[in-house]
Amino acid sequence: MLPVHPRKVVVIITESALEPQLVKDVRRLGAQGYTIADVRGGGKHGDRDNDWERDRNIRMEVVCDEPTADAIARHMRETHAPHWAMTILLGDIGVLRPEKF
Repeated sequence: MLPVHPRKVVVIITESALEPQLVKDVRRLGAQGYTIADVRGGGKHGDRDNDWERDRNIRMEVVCDEPTADAIARHMRETHAPHWAMTILLGDIGVLRPEKF
């Protein structure tokens, strides 16, 4: 079996208008990298189908160590979540190339 190294993943699903600020925030808070994708879905506040520019959502994923994940999640919850449609997920993962994270 390959050696697996523990890391955290922070997933942020939010409005696309927030993307430039999120990128600045996660880099400032210690993330070495991130992945962003356009997404759509629905929930108790309605559906987001990405038909209109103002309806677009993104999903940002950051793989990092636990202190960085905690700082990112805390910042998002305190700074952006009260003002934007935002879902924040945290999870445990294993990586094969720990030097990247």
